[in-house]
Amino acid sequence: MQLETAIKPEPRVLTGTKGLDDVLVGGLTPHRLYLVEGTPGSGKTTLSLRFLMEGREAGEKGLYITLSETVMELQGVARSHGWTLDDIELFEMLSEDEFGPEHEQSLLHPSEVELGETVRSVIELVEKTNPTRVVLDSLSELRLLSQNPLRYRRQILALKHFFARRNCTVLMLDDRSAEPGDLQLHSIAHGVTSLEQLANDFGSERRRLRVTKMRGLKYHGGYHDFTIERGGICVYPRLIAAHHHRNFSAEPVTTGLTELDAILGDGLFPGTNTLLSGPAGVGKTTVAVRSMIAALRRGQKAAYFLFDERLSTLMIRSKALDMDLQPFIDSGALELRQIDPAELSPGEFAAAVRHSVEVDDVGVVVIDSLNAYLHAMPSDNFLVLQMHELLSYLAQQGVLSLMTLGQHGVTGELRSDVDISYLADTVMMLRFFETDGEVRKSIAVIKTRTSDHERTIREFKIDASGIVVGQPLRNFSGILSGSPVYNRNHGQLRPLDDDGSPQK
Repeated sequence: MQLETAIKPEPRVLTGTKGLDDVLVGGLTPHRLYLVEGTPGSGKTTLSLRFLMEGREAGEKGLYITLSETVMELQGVARSHGWTLDDIELFEMLSEDEFGPEHEQSLLHPSEVELGETVRSVIELVEKTNPTRVVLDSLSELRLLSQNPLRYRRQILALKHFFARRNCTVLMLDDRSAEPGDLQLHSIAHGVTSLEQLANDFGSERRRLRVTKMRGLKYHGGYHDFTIERGGICVYPRLIAAHHHRNFSAEPVTTGLTELDAILGDGLFPGTNTLLSGPAGVGKTTVAVRSMIAALRRGQKAAYFLFDERLSTLMIRSKALDMDLQPFIDSGALELRQIDPAELSPGEFAAAVRHSVEVDDVGVVVIDSLNAYLHAMPSDNFLVLQMHELLSYLAQQGVLSLMTLGQHGVTGELRSDVDISYLADTVMMLRFFETDGEVRKSIAVIKTRTSDHERTIREFKIDASGIVVGQPLRNFSGILSGSPVYNRNHGQLRPLDDDGSPQK
């Protein structure tokens, strides 16, 4: 008879920081010592205070030992987030009177006295208060008192074993004042979390977090963006598309225009993404809005992330083209969000998209445009990787994605900041062309992975009635180059009527 023993999952300790517990896949192992490192201002104090508050809510006693900040400063941080530190022990290790002349001596090196007194005071305080969660801020003070790496390591090891015997879960904060490459603490700590604050040439700073070590736990590696808001730190876990999937209908849906559906073959398919590419003013946004309104009228929800123009301008222009968005916003079916790329990190944007899909249950996502999204990224490589993961996630969620990509120039050879057409399931090319002294517009599908699309190029116009798509242009060649050649054997090209047919 074979006995089967089920391994019970080890209990976890929640940090209380939104998103961080997701990165840690459930939280921390209890009764261990963890290192939280980061430069001043990166958010260590905020994270650790929230850690103690989470313990208080779970009925656990918390202790904050500060060697650098004052109790008043800690209370000020808490007030700035709307928190109260009631029932959390705050202990300032060095009081004001300890800096007086009566505490000066010359027989022994200060470190030999102060280091022992400091460690002994920490031990006595923990024995007295008997906490479950402890924060020690900061290790840079102990490092200075130790004078040499050996003594420093021995003191940290002594504290680690002491806390383990007391069944304490400990966060030790370090401001990275040690020599670069010093990994003494990393080898001692059960887990290491690094906080970074990066200054951009323009816009707000970018903060990111990385779990560099966590013994015995599965966690999501890599960098995760985070922000410090009123109420604490908000971590945006790095999007991993493979972890998100749901069943959905793959039946094609209409764009709202019969002629445009014909160009696409069968319309648009859920779980695919469409790239609308062309120069400024050619109608990319208008086509995207037209397709989105068709989905809204089918009863789906949509999220529109606007990077380029002002929200009021989009609303006015759409209404003038018989595509009023206000009723859908009022009903809650449409989430229209203005994005400032200088103030938004890539991780925060991905989190906003995830919230729209998973919480608001949207079926259509519009990103207008990728050019502005590019400028929110540190490099082109990051843009492609982020977009690949984001589009894969949306595809596995059954969301129809529409993206616009502006090209430099008006006619002739056009150029884009980055080529991501290989990521798109469908690519629609919108171009200007000139004939008889008049600027016209054309539309063509140059790629689709879901149906046998039309190979023709059609003229279209945008007026007060919306978008009008005409018949295939048979009497011109070279339209996509912006310099068409007219073939007289096929007759004169005439302007379009509202039904898409040439005017007589």
